[in-house]
Amino acid sequence: MPLSYIHYSHTQHRHYAAQIAKIYHQAVQAQAGGFYSQQQCDAWSRAPRSTKFWQLRLKAAAVWLVLDNAGQCIGFIQVETRFKDRGYVSCLYVAPKYQRRGIAAALIEQAIQWARAQQWPRLTTDASLQSHTIFCRCGFIKRYNSYQEKCGVQFPGMLMQYNLMPTTATLKENA
Repeated sequence: MPLSYIHYSHTQHRHYAAQIAKIYHQAVQAQAGGFYSQQQCDAWSRAPRSTKFWQLRLKAAAVWLVLDNAGQCIGFIQVETRFKDRGYVSCLYVAPKYQRRGIAAALIEQAIQWARAQQWPRLTTDASLQSHTIFCRCGFIKRYNSYQEKCGVQFPGMLMQYNLMPTTATLKENA
């Protein structure tokens, strides 16, 4: 199945916001009974957020979409580009029926290459229990366990980091 990876532009791609809302909600709900309880998944996403919500959120970040051969969005990654959260991967979601096909890894690679071109020192994320494995495979390192709270419900995860610039230790090893 041929897929296309595109760098989101608000002026050209905002019509995908409704599809993104659906992907996000379906991917969260698909975790119920596996990585998270139904109560946690409902607190995380009880229903798809509005198209306007996603348009505003995507407009303020670097985003890559993956489209199937029919031009439908089946996954996305969002990297924050402002303030202290710059380089924070705030969203990585793939529609449930397309998961476990390398799509999330390809989206992470898109973000890594772009952030490297921006000369950012690192990417970070609060990986969910489901996504931490793919982040590890892509070179992210667990820093510590983390917890998020939504609607009074806690979600365990882990803060992970990907170093984009060589550290002093790496430079010494390569000398």
